[in-house]
Amino acid sequence: MLDLLPDLFDLYPERLQLAAPVFNNYGGKTIFQGKIVTVDCFNDNSRVKELVATDGHGKVMVVNGKGSMTNALLGDMLAEKAVANGWQGIVINGCIRDAGTIATLPIGVKALACCPIKTEKLGVGDVNTVVSFANLTFTPNGYIYGDANGLAISEQLLELPKS
Repeated sequence: MLDLLPDLFDLYPERLQLAAPVFNNYGGKTIFQGKIVTVDCFNDNSRVKELVATDGHGKVMVVNGKGSMTNALLGDMLAEKAVANGWQGIVINGCIRDAGTIATLPIGVKALACCPIKTEKLGVGDVNTVVSFANLTFTPNGYIYGDANGLAISEQLLELPKS
């Protein structure tokens, strides 16, 4: 299957909300879905670092970096750790770095842009709080679906179309 969202919207138009088309695809895995785990932070990826070290099977991390373009909230080492721990994807309202390496990893990664500057790690940020960006409100334990066509959320787990 090369596309997911068009089929999902055909099957469940009333159950999905579509994100504004502001994200670029960076991960080596184009199609991803899972239960939402949120991080709310600004120029500090301490909580992202903590979460990628936990079990991410069936989960997608949604990071509200407040749209910052001055520091990357995800780099190759954290992305590799996320893959090792089974995370399905990471969506960042902000920047990543090490885009060339992240493109080779089997994880979905969407972000606004790239910035080669890392963050400070001051232990600042909140996990599993409601966050809003890209015309959506992301609620922990909701569901997120992504592919090259965009990003969508649903309150319920949706049965995926057969390919």
